[in-house]
Amino acid sequence: MSADLDLSPPEVPEPTFLESILRYGLFLGAIFQLICILAIIVPTSKGHEQEEPESTNGKAADQTKKPKGAAPPIRQKPKKESKKKR
Repeated sequence: MSADLDLSPPEVPEPTFLESILRYGLFLGAIFQLICILAIIVPTSKGHEQEEPESTNGKAADQTKKPKGAAPPIRQKPKKESKKKR
């Protein structure tokens, strides 16, 4: 009875060259996505700290800030004139 059971692992074919390229490409894509997600989650405040001292000058601050005025009027389309009745 023990001679009838085959407990050897099943034969798995060797991956082809294209399959290995696909596997490594998927790994690289997953790593890239993780890096992009981490870039969104982790704040990078070094660039913002360097820009703040430059804009603290009186003239530079006035130029960058625009006064809040009334919103520009919305253009209304002219009504189409109907054809004259003959």
